[in-house]
Amino acid sequence: MQKYLDRIESYLQDCFTEEQPQKILFESMRYSLLAGGKRLRPIFVLAFCDLCGGDSEYALPFAAAMEMVHTYSLIHDDLPCMDNDDYRRGKPTNHKVYGEATACLAGDALLTAAFGQLASAHLPAERVTEAVRVLSLCAGELGMVGGQILDMEAERRLCTAQEVYDIQSRKTGALIAAACQLGVIAAGGSKEQQAAAAEYAEHLGLAFQIRDDILDVIGDQDKLGKATGVDEHKNTFVRLYGVEQCKKMVADETKKAIDALACFDRPDFLISIANKLIDREN
Repeated sequence: MQKYLDRIESYLQDCFTEEQPQKILFESMRYSLLAGGKRLRPIFVLAFCDLCGGDSEYALPFAAAMEMVHTYSLIHDDLPCMDNDDYRRGKPTNHKVYGEATACLAGDALLTAAFGQLASAHLPAERVTEAVRVLSLCAGELGMVGGQILDMEAERRLCTAQEVYDIQSRKTGALIAAACQLGVIAAGGSKEQQAAAAEYAEHLGLAFQIRDDILDVIGDQDKLGKATGVDEHKNTFVRLYGVEQCKKMVADETKKAIDALACFDRPDFLISIANKLIDREN
């Protein structure tokens, strides 16, 4: 884990260091991109690349692209027009530091730069093309952005369990699915491996979101780095099922994620990540 983190942080540190007149934009982008976090999505890229026999050094642009898309989504999610949050990862949110307009543009720039990262990878063209297809599908109107609009619409009414799943499988799960698949793609893995990676991500993403819902109720604000109780009136799994039932759901979905790795040799690292997420506190 630490080796992956070190490589990712080192790579991200070198992004957006140009001396340009629009210096404030680069500052805003780096402020959120380098604010820490678990870096799960880029880790999944590197881990699945190694698992499929690839050289994860060549997958670093794919990993960076995932973190840029994730960061852009957080910047926009925190804006007053969305969740209107003041803190992210224990620091003031981007718009609190740089203003709404600059924060919005920083998010736009990170999303655009992500696809530049994919294109810069020293990998066969067909792998880069497939990576662009997968990330655009998972991040766009059929994936994360689609989940965000469903989430906003759902604030006006109570949702069914299926509707909550439809929201979270897109808003949270889609980017995790993209990350896992991009690792397989970078390594030149098989379609079977890509499908298995997507299935792992589907169940792990659901477990991750349910755990997030639990932490909003019982979590420690200092450990989380953001306010708790903000989802009290939202359509969450905890609101549907209660904390104890949700804990069981996290364990069940984690087992399904681990079972999806059966086609890989020695998936120990990815199994350990799944197990650690069950009881995470941030």
